[in-house]
Amino acid sequence: MLKITFIGAGSVTFTRELLGDLLAFEELADAHIALHDIDEERLRTAEAMARWIDGQLGGRATITTHLDRREALDGADFAINMIQVGMHESTLLDFDIPAKYGLRQTIGDTLGTGGIFRALRTIPVLLGIGEDMAAVCPDAWLLNYTNPMSILCQAYAEGSPHKKIVGLCHSIQHTTRQLAEIVDVPFEDVTFLGAGVNHQAFILRFERDGEDLYPRLAQRVADDPELQRRVRVELYRRLGYFPTESSEHSAEYLPWFLRDDELVDRFRLKVGDYIDRSQENLDEYEHIKRGLASGEQFEIERSLEYASLIIHAMHTGQPQVIYGTVQNTGLLPDLPARSAVEVPCVVDRTGVRPTPVPDYPAHLAALNRTFLNVADLTVRAALEGRRDHVLHAAMLDPATAGALSLDQTAAMVDELLAAHGDRLPEGLRG
Repeated sequence: MLKITFIGAGSVTFTRELLGDLLAFEELADAHIALHDIDEERLRTAEAMARWIDGQLGGRATITTHLDRREALDGADFAINMIQVGMHESTLLDFDIPAKYGLRQTIGDTLGTGGIFRALRTIPVLLGIGEDMAAVCPDAWLLNYTNPMSILCQAYAEGSPHKKIVGLCHSIQHTTRQLAEIVDVPFEDVTFLGAGVNHQAFILRFERDGEDLYPRLAQRVADDPELQRRVRVELYRRLGYFPTESSEHSAEYLPWFLRDDELVDRFRLKVGDYIDRSQENLDEYEHIKRGLASGEQFEIERSLEYASLIIHAMHTGQPQVIYGTVQNTGLLPDLPARSAVEVPCVVDRTGVRPTPVPDYPAHLAALNRTFLNVADLTVRAALEGRRDHVLHAAMLDPATAGALSLDQTAAMVDELLAAHGDRLPEGLRG
């Protein structure tokens, strides 16, 4: 029986989406779904949701729950990781402490000071997952949804005894559909190619029947002043290629958009946006828990997430093309070899096979390297126990460097290291 393990299953909204996708496939409907979470109450809620979805889709799945992670992974064919180490409490630290020093952040989960510290407290847990998988399911694939994607996938490739990992996101799926809507072309008619780094990738080709749709997009942007007040549109205007990540994310990977109130207002950015989103996630969990207890009906519709497509393709042999974050084994030659990059991948029974993009534009690669400098130093800090590399990562982060002095950056890093304490890799504590 096919076994799929959910790690961090207490993220019930996402568990609901992915389970709906998986069990809607006839070939996957009788899978063994093993749910793991360290929070017993959230695990019970995840189980109730899983049993409800399974009941709606035929009731053929086997569902088990596990507080012990290795037990949940034993014999798995796939593991889906969606943990958030430290939850809302740590998110508040990631925002509140930098804000004291004058550093603006919007999401704080991928790069910047927030992304660095989210990575540092997640890497030890992720490497523990890798140790478990190497021991009890060495041939299984780990499908990682946890951010910061590029940092975590690089850390796993370098630090885990288990190597079969692909990072998954929905940026490219949503962006290409939004672009099709802007240029008024049915998405089904669009051909596209994207590549780069997760949350800083770009749409390199955007066509319909051989027609380049970028000139049409340029005209739409020129005609719409409101479109011009988006960070990602400004990046498109300056770089010539449309970025795959939202304006809220993109703004904090760069030194140009959060540096003063006028820019924040012009590009309609919400400082501290993720604090509200994090609270909304807590509220949504409580709503779902109450709804399950009262017999509420929930919507089940196919999402744009890649996890079910990957599992279906490997299980049935019916190929799929997805976009995944993988180690850069010459895929984007102008980016560092040990970095994690986002490229198109073919998936079938043989696994995930990334596609090289050798003609990636030089100026996009140059921008990505400013992102990957921070990622690499964060990985070095975690794997080598180097506190100085935590500071180096923050010093070289574009948004932090654009807002704070070196003394401010050092003081902020010291305060965050002390605040996160035992959640950090052992060598970074104290």
